[in-house]
Amino acid sequence: MSSIKKFQVTFDCAEPERVARFWCEVLGYVVPPPKGFAGWDDFDRSLPPERQGSAFACVDPSGVGPRLFFQRVPEGKVVKNRVHLDVRVGTGLVGDERLAALEAERARLIALGAVHVRTLPADGFNESCIVMQDVEGNEFCLD
Repeated sequence: MSSIKKFQVTFDCAEPERVARFWCEVLGYVVPPPKGFAGWDDFDRSLPPERQGSAFACVDPSGVGPRLFFQRVPEGKVVKNRVHLDVRVGTGLVGDERLAALEAERARLIALGAVHVRTLPADGFNESCIVMQDVEGNEFCLD
């Protein structure tokens, strides 16, 4: 069996830097300069005006998590995501302790611009989780 390859998660969005900076705060990621440039502003200045601001990226400072890439697309989000991120803040916790951890993270993320969609209570098979949306309406879960 071959090993798993490195991968990045790509977000289609209207405002790449805004969405990237939101996810940096959620995950504790950092913004590295694009290869060959001192920073994203320098990178943007190297592009034609219509392409400026069309991409942004962030990485896990520990190097463990995947790179996140954000690219501007002309169309807006229309339907529910087919793939979403689960932000694992309640791992190992159960019952009220888990729900309290999820609710604390929900409050932190709402202050960053996220939207609470719904809370799914424990049902005897699954523990509680909270469905959220990022600053452009992309769904994700606090799990």
